[in-house]
This record gives sequence, C-alpha cells and structure tokens, in this order.
Amino acid sequence: MEQRFVKESRCYRTSRVFPTDVNNHNTLFGGKLMANIDDIASIAASKHCRKFVVTASTDSVDFLRPIKTTDSVTLEAFVTYTGRSSMEVFVKVMTEDLRSGERQIAATSFLTFVALDDNHRPLEVPRVIPETEEEKRLHETAIKRAEMRKLRREESKKFADYLTDTFPWE
Repeated sequence: MEQRFVKESRCYRTSRVFPTDVNNHNTLFGGKLMANIDDIASIAASKHCRKFVVTASTDSVDFLRPIKTTDSVTLEAFVTYTGRSSMEVFVKVMTEDLRSGERQIAATSFLTFVALDDNHRPLEVPRVIPETEEEKRLHETAIKRAEMRKLRREESKKFADYLTDTFPWE
C-alpha cells in the first residue's frame, strides 16, 4: 500500500481581515472562516491522494478566540489519518496581530474527505506517515474521532427518518 508523509499534504493560507469579512461584533464572520477551512482542507486532502475529493463531514469547528480586523489569519491544513478511501484533515487557524506581532490559535477543525475516481466512486488512498510530535499525537487520537464520527453519522441517518421533506406553506 502506498504511503505519504503528513508534510506532503501540508498547506497554508494567510489573509487579512477586511471590514466586509466581519459580523456585527466587528470580528471575522464564522461562516467566512468555515468556508476557508473547507477550501484549504480540500487542498490538503487532494495533495495527499492526488485525486478529486469531496467533503464527507465537518466534525468540528471550534472557535477559540475572536479574530479582529487588526489580525492576519493563517490556516494550516494537513492529513492526520486515513481509512480505505477517507482522509481526516486537521485545520489550525492562527491569528497574528499585525501591530504587536502576537500570535494565537483562534480555531481548530477536523474534516473528513473521500477520494473519488473519474466515475465518482470512492477509491483507496495512501496511508499517512506522521513525523512531528504534533502529527503523531493527532494520528494516535484519530481512531477515537473516527469512532465518534461513525456513531454520529448513524444517529444522523436515524434522525433523518423522522424529518419531513415539505415546507409549512405547502
């Protein structure tokens, strides 16, 4: 089975926070950050398997600190664990106050992607090889997250059976 190092999927994006990106609290709009997280995570997943990928789940987006207009925002994404056709991607969101230089972790996120062939069917992905302490820790704890993800998905499917597919005005 093919293997790849975590560093082969690692990617970064740094941007400013502009007035059009903020909410009524004058901090970065959460939906904007979530879109950026999904985008960079998909790049990391594609770099790992060199195939088309789709988002299977967003396990979590934990907003730890507000992101202000005086900050730059750097997103770092990399594959932490792989299944047969799925890849867990971790995204770390860091801010840097552009005046003081102070850096902080502002958010973290775990997403799962599935690699697809040209007929949109899942296909096998390379195993991931962690090297740094951070990579090893995320890799070691991935099994537990995968188990929780599977349970949550099963519960979501059961819950969907109780939902209606009509609107109140119909």
